[in-house]
Amino acid sequence: MPMTRRSSLKLGAAALSMAALPRHVFAQDANSYAVEGGNVVIHPVDHASMVIETPGGVIWVDPVGGAEKYAALPPAGLILITHEHGDHYDAPTLEGIGGAAPIITNPAVHAMLPEALKARATAMENGAQAMQGAIGIEAIPAYNLTEDRLQYHPQGRDNGYVLTLGGKRVYIAGDTEDIPEMKGLTGIEVSFLPMNLPYTMTVEQAAAGVEGFKPAFVYPYHHKGSDVQAFKTLVEAGGSGSQVVIANWYPGG
Repeated sequence: MPMTRRSSLKLGAAALSMAALPRHVFAQDANSYAVEGGNVVIHPVDHASMVIETPGGVIWVDPVGGAEKYAALPPAGLILITHEHGDHYDAPTLEGIGGAAPIITNPAVHAMLPEALKARATAMENGAQAMQGAIGIEAIPAYNLTEDRLQYHPQGRDNGYVLTLGGKRVYIAGDTEDIPEMKGLTGIEVSFLPMNLPYTMTVEQAAAGVEGFKPAFVYPYHHKGSDVQAFKTLVEAGGSGSQVVIANWYPGG
């Protein structure tokens, strides 16, 4: 059943407990942030896909591109899917991964999941909140504002996510522009913002978004074809105090 805007629910006990997952050695070249109970470690995979190690378990975000991309990474304890586009949702990849990790999606993706995946999936609407073990999950709106981009991500359909991990808040924007809901966020430690046309934002819009919510760290991701160095320059020239982290989201070139 979809989670409503006012719901704050624990996922079912039958779902794999993230607290019960084995700890994994953090990769030496990964991006690491201290939180209560350990570290949060970011592993960029490709474009919009990432793996996040946390003290409470391992989170996979928008896994696509085939299960082999994830063979060297720790297994998922939770899978988050932002929306239905092929660079964010791919049923064969999810099926190839195997395991029993719970899946959280927006309602549109939930409706199209194969039955075996749907059996361990939960739909979260914009504004809904949930807990998975000690990890807080908030579904944040993700949509286009610019007139000639409205067809890509209509308001109310897709999710970004704010995760509370060891007392720190991490924002994964999904595909969005610099919407008011983004600019209104507070207390964000690490964030991931898309910037590519025509689907999401210009680097100028992304920098304006950073000025609005002032994360401690911001990763440009989902940025193929965009000038991330220009984004960094704009952020550093602004008054947010945010640190831009440029990671390798396109290992194949």
